[in-house]
Amino acid sequence: MATRAQPRQLYPAGSAGAEALATGGAASAEGPGRSGPLQDETLGVASVPSQWRGVQGIRRETKSCQTARIATAEAAAQTWKHVDAEVQTEAPVPVGVLPASQYDGPRLAAFLRRVEAMVIRELNKNWQSHAFDGFEVNWTEQQPTVTCLHTLGYPPAQGQGLHVTSVSWNTTGSVVACAYGRLDDGDWSTLKSFVCAWNLDRRGLNPQQPSAVVEVPSAVMCLAFHPTQPSHVAGGLYSGEVLVWDMSHPEDPLLWRTGLTDDTHTDPVYQVVWLPEPRHSHRFQVLSAATDGKVLLWQGLGAGQLQLTDGFALVVQQLPRNTKLRKPPRGETEVGATAVAFSSFDPSLFVLGTEGGFPLKCSLAAEEAALTRRPSSVPLRAPAQLIFSPHGGPIYSVSCSPFHRNLFLSAGTDGHIHLYSMLQAQPLASLQLSHKYLFAVRWSPVRPLVFAAASGEGDVQLFDLQKSSQKPTVSIKQTQNESPVYCLEFNHQQTQLLAAGDAEGTVKVWQLSTEFTEQGPRETEDLEQLAAEVAT
Repeated sequence: MATRAQPRQLYPAGSAGAEALATGGAASAEGPGRSGPLQDETLGVASVPSQWRGVQGIRRETKSCQTARIATAEAAAQTWKHVDAEVQTEAPVPVGVLPASQYDGPRLAAFLRRVEAMVIRELNKNWQSHAFDGFEVNWTEQQPTVTCLHTLGYPPAQGQGLHVTSVSWNTTGSVVACAYGRLDDGDWSTLKSFVCAWNLDRRGLNPQQPSAVVEVPSAVMCLAFHPTQPSHVAGGLYSGEVLVWDMSHPEDPLLWRTGLTDDTHTDPVYQVVWLPEPRHSHRFQVLSAATDGKVLLWQGLGAGQLQLTDGFALVVQQLPRNTKLRKPPRGETEVGATAVAFSSFDPSLFVLGTEGGFPLKCSLAAEEAALTRRPSSVPLRAPAQLIFSPHGGPIYSVSCSPFHRNLFLSAGTDGHIHLYSMLQAQPLASLQLSHKYLFAVRWSPVRPLVFAAASGEGDVQLFDLQKSSQKPTVSIKQTQNESPVYCLEFNHQQTQLLAAGDAEGTVKVWQLSTEFTEQGPRETEDLEQLAAEVAT
């Protein structure tokens, strides 16, 4: 038997629906247990409100977040006040400028035509004038006096009573070297000696401690620095030897030596000179002059030896007979050479000072064989060409002018300086500077009419022939006890410096005043006139 399901009654939402549920559906037309037909019924939408939203709405809060308040400030910077100032030597005067239309062109042209001849005449006079010949503007500060810059010495040498026999400046002009020996009586051949050098540009210069010291087994009579090698120096010894040292290696300074052979000098060597080789101007050889009458040329070898390459001998019988000489004693034929100076204009021309007091004009190009009996590894030649009028005693120094090819000076034991011309035997002038010996004379390298002399009375005398031809311009006291000054040399690089060595074992470096280092107008012409007037 089929049964029909009772449809479930749906109640509307809201209060009516709730009431129907409470009464169990009494309002229905159909009673309980009574079936009713199925019917389509449209009911309202069921809505269930959200209880959570209601609760949250009640609790709603409004919040905000704010950072700390930003602090602001205003500031301004201002520089210091400045003031502009102007300096005027004279109050400016307003210059009235005339309009171009107001210039008088015809009058200006007439004026120029009128003075043209006068201006041309004066210009011609100025063009022919020699008032400013040789004048050079010097912006350096004038040096009013001659001052002593350094007093140098080596106490061990001074303690032995050694003299400064020679001084020499190196090619840079910053190093001065001196030789220690003896020039008075006695046999000093076995006396130990020294060669000392000071670098004057070195910081912390100790005047009593040389930059380099070389011990030498014999007294050193002369020194000469190499023309291009700043540390090479040649020396001549009392024993007759010639040595060359390298002062930059004081622990082992010896480069070359002549040794004791038949070619070696048998008397003290009084001067050494560096000369360029004839075929190799960049290579140099050493010339030595000694009182044994020989002038020898040496060339350095790699084995540490100086080899004789050429030589000359002075024999009385071969001297030119243009003046009266005393006849030498029987058996004496050699002429002792004590000084030598080379011409600045002719490299083959040189002057020798001799023990007999007469200068000799000599030439390296001489070809006549010397009449000497002493053995030699090379043929010796006779160099003398002209003999000059003698001094009253031996000559200690000669110096050729760097500004005139024919002029040279000589100084000797008679206390005189002679000015000679190569063209005549008689001296052009004779100056008595001392009642004792004169040991050295040197021309200035920068002033044609200036020279210096070292006296046996302890003075260094500076002459300026432009001011006086009879007395020194300045006389410098080198020693207080009148000990002799034996040597002096001008510095060719730092021309204001002059070095002088004395019998007390001291080298003094003098700074010359500007009057001795600045060439005056027409000075070269005055030297030419001096040579020409007397020579005629």
